[in-house]
Amino acid sequence: MQVDVYSTTGEVAGQTELDETVWGIEPHIAVMHQALLRQQANARRGTHDTKTRGEVSGGGKKPWRQKGTGRARQGSTRAPQWKGGGVVWGPHPRSYRQDMPRQMRRLAIRSALSAKVADDRLTVIRDLGGIEPRTKTMKAILGSLPESRAFLIVLPERTDVVFKAAGNLPNAETILANNLNVRDVLKYERLVVMEEAIPVIEGLWALQGEKRIPGRFRAARIERIAARNRQRNRVRNAAASAAVAAQAPAQPQEQEAIGA
Repeated sequence: MQVDVYSTTGEVAGQTELDETVWGIEPHIAVMHQALLRQQANARRGTHDTKTRGEVSGGGKKPWRQKGTGRARQGSTRAPQWKGGGVVWGPHPRSYRQDMPRQMRRLAIRSALSAKVADDRLTVIRDLGGIEPRTKTMKAILGSLPESRAFLIVLPERTDVVFKAAGNLPNAETILANNLNVRDVLKYERLVVMEEAIPVIEGLWALQGEKRIPGRFRAARIERIAARNRQRNRVRNAAASAAVAAQAPAQPQEQEAIGA
């Protein structure tokens, strides 16, 4: 799979090859959804706590005698129906941790990356590590790329220049390639990947050996994806040709020769 590589000025500087087992599979929506819920659940600390009537301070004395007052019998002022009393069925510390098989986790991240490619929301950029560590510089670079509401910049290793340049941008976030996860890939609209980070990503999540040979059903899915991409490219090329033709100056019509 070939994709364009952009320079820091927003111009196409070449092409690079992508592994189809990472960037070209049919996204598995159900597995992506499960992986996202798992990641959000595992991020919860679970430290919420409320006090029961046995944990609230006070209430050891019976507020009034059992009979003869005309009021309802009460045994403690810390019962749930009293103001300042204990909480019934309130939250207590617990773990929200969810488990997920390793192959499903790997399928989820590959599905998320492939979804970005299928939606034309992947941008591979070159020489990003040689820019000035200024917010203005990074803002100009992101402005030269296809318009998006939010950018996730993927780096092969920690690059202080890029971290400093993008640190103050509210619509941009930087992440290392080995820390990629489903939540961040889906959260940000455009994935901006440094060209040097492609081998790192594929080294982590590409299929190896016999797993690269698709089965019957998987081969059919790959063919459907390829057909859809070919149709999308035809429509895109036709639109680009029409735009170029519309901008071309009109050719003057030749005057008809006047017969004798």
